[in-house]
Amino acid sequence: MKIMKIVVLVVLAFTLACCSDQVVDEVIAALKTELQSTNNRQRSYRKTIPIFWNEVYPAGGKTLYCSRDFDGGYHKQVNIEHVFPMSWVMKGLRCGDRNQCRRNSERFRFIESDMHNMYPALSEANKIRSAMAYGIIKGERHLRLEMDPKCDFEVDFRKRRVEPTPSARGEIARAMLYMDDSYPELELFKRQRDMLIQWHKADRPSKLEKRRNDVIERLQGVRNHWVDR
Repeated sequence: MKIMKIVVLVVLAFTLACCSDQVVDEVIAALKTELQSTNNRQRSYRKTIPIFWNEVYPAGGKTLYCSRDFDGGYHKQVNIEHVFPMSWVMKGLRCGDRNQCRRNSERFRFIESDMHNMYPALSEANKIRSAMAYGIIKGERHLRLEMDPKCDFEVDFRKRRVEPTPSARGEIARAMLYMDDSYPELELFKRQRDMLIQWHKADRPSKLEKRRNDVIERLQGVRNHWVDR
């Protein structure tokens, strides 16, 4: 059915070649979307991991929460953080635990491998954050990380909240807002979305973040429109 749909769109593109440019452009756009959709549905997180490191961060970069430099290649102290937690995705899709979702939900595999939601992070910070929500914590509750004692990383375990350093808030906000906009099954509370929009405005995209967006678009066929705003 999917292949037939693409064939029909190709035939339409040739048939309508004599029509207005607008009609032809619309058919071509639909064809591109269908091709990208077909390709993206074949994604899996396991296959995406080496692509993420080799294509998005081939020479290394900085970790999300602590801005710790890392070189290209494998680092046991640095792993992939899903900014929008996968446990929230599992809840939204109602597909079971992570293994069940991976086995039975094509939609989960698609979302889990979306590189716009994937960032390098110190494994210690990633583990501590877990699936806690982002927010502002009253007072100073810095958690001393063994991997980076100077990291500005605040945690309120009672309220299950994490306050990232100001320089990371924009990237976090744009990833979260992208996920909220891209996947109807996922939803942010209005108060949280409003806070993230403020973070987006206060911490604008850097040249590196814009380059990252370009690379991921080339790999996935989709941009994070919040980076372009």
